[in-house]
Amino acid sequence: MPELRETAACLVAQPKGILAADESIATMSKRLQEAGVAASDTTRRDYRELLLTTPKLGTWIAGIIWCDETLRQRLADGTPFPEACADRGIHPGIKVDTGVVPLAFAGGAVVTQGLDGLRNRLTEYRQMGATFAKWRAVLDPGNLPPRAVHANAHALACYAASCQEAGIVPIVEPEVLMDGAHGIDLCQVVTTSALTAVFDELHAMGVDPSGIVLKPNMVIAGTAHQDYTSAAQVAEATVAVLRACVPGAVPGIAFLSGGQSNDQACANLTAINQVAAGSGGVPWRLTFSFGRALVSDALHTWHGDVGAVEAAQQALAANCARAAAASAAGGGAPRDHLLAGATSGARATPGTRNMEAVGA
Repeated sequence: MPELRETAACLVAQPKGILAADESIATMSKRLQEAGVAASDTTRRDYRELLLTTPKLGTWIAGIIWCDETLRQRLADGTPFPEACADRGIHPGIKVDTGVVPLAFAGGAVVTQGLDGLRNRLTEYRQMGATFAKWRAVLDPGNLPPRAVHANAHALACYAASCQEAGIVPIVEPEVLMDGAHGIDLCQVVTTSALTAVFDELHAMGVDPSGIVLKPNMVIAGTAHQDYTSAAQVAEATVAVLRACVPGAVPGIAFLSGGQSNDQACANLTAINQVAAGSGGVPWRLTFSFGRALVSDALHTWHGDVGAVEAAQQALAANCARAAAASAAGGGAPRDHLLAGATSGARATPGTRNMEAVGA
C-alpha cells in the first residue's frame, strides 16, 4: 500500500502536525454560541474558512480533519474545502464515526458507532478528495470493563481496515479521557490495556501499520486529581507505554490534547520528544493532532467579527508554531530522512506518490 504509506508519512512529517476541526454540527454550534456568534451553516463555514486560510498554515499543519458538513462546503470564493486544502499543500481529512452509545452489559461504558454504511461513505469521501479519516473511541478510566476495551478496539480495527481498502489513511484514536480524579498510574495501566487491544485487533483485521497514524492520549492524571503531574512524569510514562505497545512500523503518533491548554499540551509534547530522544530514540515521529489547544484562542478572538479575522489567524498561527516546535524538540524520529521527500510542498491530492520517500 505505497500510497497509504506516503500519505501517512506526510501527515506526521517534521515539523508538522494535524489540526482537528471536526466538531459535529451540534458541538460547533455550541462553541460558536459560547463565543458570542449566532450558529448557522454559514458561520460554521466562515469560522473554518478562517482557520484554513491562515497565512502559512501549511508550514505547521500537514492535515486538517473536517466533519461531513465542512467537507461538502465551499469557501466564500466558491472553492470546495478539499480543493482549498490541497491548494495549500494540506491533506483534507474526514471524521467518519457517528458518536458513542452505551455498550450492552457494560455498566454505562460506551462504544463508538458508525460502521453501518461506512464503505459507501468512504468511497464518496475519497471521490471528494479526502485522503485520511478519523474514528475516536472514548475510554473512561473510571468505568472501563474489559468488554468495553475489546468492543472499542474491534470497532477501530474494522474502521481502519475499511479505510485502507478505500485508499484512505485511518487515524486510529483510542482516547483515555482526562476527566476524573484518577492518577497517572491508572492512566498508564488503562492506556497500555487499550493500545494492546487496539493493535491486536488491527493485526487480526489485516491492517497495515505503516499506513495508519495513531492518535492516543498522553499518559496524564485526571483533571480532578489532587496532585500535579509534571511534564517529566507525563513524558516518562507516555514513552514507556508507547515502547511497550506500538509496533515500529507505525510511521507516527499524533497526540490529542484532551482538553489541555496549548501551553500545557506543548510543554508535555516537548518533554515527550526529549525523553524519547534522550533514551536512544524511537521508531515513530511524535507530533500533535490538537483541536481546542490550537483553535480556542482564534475562535474567541474572532467572535464573529470580520474585522478580527487577521488577529484570530495570528493567534492560531502562534499556537500551531508552538506545537510544531514541541513536536521537533527531540530532533525527530530516526526515520525522518525517509519522510523528507514527502514534504516537498507537492499538492496534497489523492494519487500523488513518492515511492522513495517511504522506502517502498
